[in-house]
Amino acid sequence: MAVVGSGIAGLAAAWLLSRRHRVTLYEEAARPGGHSNTVTVEGPRGPVAVDTGFIVYNERNYPNLTALLAHLEVPSDASDMSFAASLDGGRVEDSSGGLAGLIGHPGNLVRPGYWLMLRDILRFYREAPQAVVAEGETLGAYLDANGYTPSFIEEHLLPMGAAIWSTTAREMRAYPFASFVRFFASHGLLELVNRPKWRTVRGGSRSYVAAMLRDIAEVQLATPVGAIVRRPGGGVEIFDRLGRGRVFDDVVIAAHADQALAMLADPDADERRLLGAFAYTDNLAVLHSDPALMPRRRHVWASWNY
Repeated sequence: MAVVGSGIAGLAAAWLLSRRHRVTLYEEAARPGGHSNTVTVEGPRGPVAVDTGFIVYNERNYPNLTALLAHLEVPSDASDMSFAASLDGGRVEDSSGGLAGLIGHPGNLVRPGYWLMLRDILRFYREAPQAVVAEGETLGAYLDANGYTPSFIEEHLLPMGAAIWSTTAREMRAYPFASFVRFFASHGLLELVNRPKWRTVRGGSRSYVAAMLRDIAEVQLATPVGAIVRRPGGGVEIFDRLGRGRVFDDVVIAAHADQALAMLADPDADERRLLGAFAYTDNLAVLHSDPALMPRRRHVWASWNY
């Protein structure tokens, strides 16, 4: 059998199938793991494993991942999901990290927009989960139609979404409202209390990637798949970008929908319709340690900073 893609979906499929089958895992990148990417950074107290893709999880929303880590005996540590926003050159700053962070700086206490933002935070948490909207309505359209204040929109909600999805505040306005609320609600981000406890994999996500790879018979890194062909007599043939083909009994495609569609040599109408229905955007992430890119006030710093 073959599995194409070594992200968590592909790793899980290959790892489970390896119990009964000989599995070949294809990965176009030179490293395994997909979104799980750990970089070792030299810190003041020695090397630190920093995750740049998958970073945190919680037991409530990720029960299968939690069980997998326990089975692999990969330890984890308590983490943090605090958020900070720094706007207008640091003149507007606040965070969710305690009272000092929430106030940000004394000027907020006499700024009307700050109090309107706090009011609208409570209102959005209360009203958004019950809102009935037209199919496809965007987050920006909902906020504008329901009279939310610019301070709440521009200083809190859009920056928070932009930090989570590694995108811009402008692009967050075009995000589907229903999807936004569903994600925030399921992850406890619309609650003031009883939020899920977040955890991070000790040593970085590469710890579980390495543990899963040990049970997989063959791993082909730096091997992009050019085409997947279903053979009339049975079996599936995989051609890499150099044109080399191998035949397998079965193939699992564990890639994004647009990538999966591009690999299929003979997609049928349903495959074109379903796999072609997804839209994607490219995001650039830069790993840095520059304090100049953090909020001006040290007590405002948080895990997620905009």
